[in-house]
Amino acid sequence: MMLQVRGAVPTTPWELIMASSAATWAVLIVLLLFSLLSWFLIVLKWSQFRRVRKQGDRFFNELERTTRLEEAYHAVMKLPPSPYGRLLREGVNFFSELRPGVLRETDGTTPPLTVTQLEALRMVLAKEVGAERDAMARFIPWLATIGSVSPLMGLLGTVLGVMDAFIGIAIGGSGNISAVAPGVAEALTTTVLGLAVAIPAIFAYNIFASRLGLFAGEMEGFAHEIIGTMAREGRV
Repeated sequence: MMLQVRGAVPTTPWELIMASSAATWAVLIVLLLFSLLSWFLIVLKWSQFRRVRKQGDRFFNELERTTRLEEAYHAVMKLPPSPYGRLLREGVNFFSELRPGVLRETDGTTPPLTVTQLEALRMVLAKEVGAERDAMARFIPWLATIGSVSPLMGLLGTVLGVMDAFIGIAIGGSGNISAVAPGVAEALTTTVLGLAVAIPAIFAYNIFASRLGLFAGEMEGFAHEIIGTMAREGRV
């Protein structure tokens, strides 16, 4: 900063960054780490949602080829693990505990569940839906945190940079615009970087939050479909 006051004026953004004070550099490094973490999480969650979508398409295509619960269970258990398969397995396994041997019975003589047992089945399915939703939601709040904190970090760097600029001006004894401008420009680089980090993070957060809501709704709908299938077959 003292070099700026004495005449070594930066002319490019890179020179502004290289001439920054230690406090500004600390903020820039933190923002850089935020940016790397943000893009890592964006790629991670994008690939996760994409993989689950493909698993869901394959799962429901296989499910449509079956006519009874036991057929669906044995068919989808041959597929790679997926949230939908785990939900079906939890529901059928709990139902099998209440009615042992139900998957081997094909004559429809299984006694229906009591009201209490049916409510317990709903709770088991709801718990699995919640667990799968929480698994998909993992790390998404980090994007919101990065998106909200990064501009504040950039503002902090700007304030520190402006303070440093005025201190340098006071020491150098010059208050003209040519002495002030480089210091202010340097300070504003942290604000720019903070916004550059925050905008993609907030954008990605909104997209993933929307997809998470769709996923949770799809899982809840499938849980209801499981109970509906059992009711149609006279099992509940």
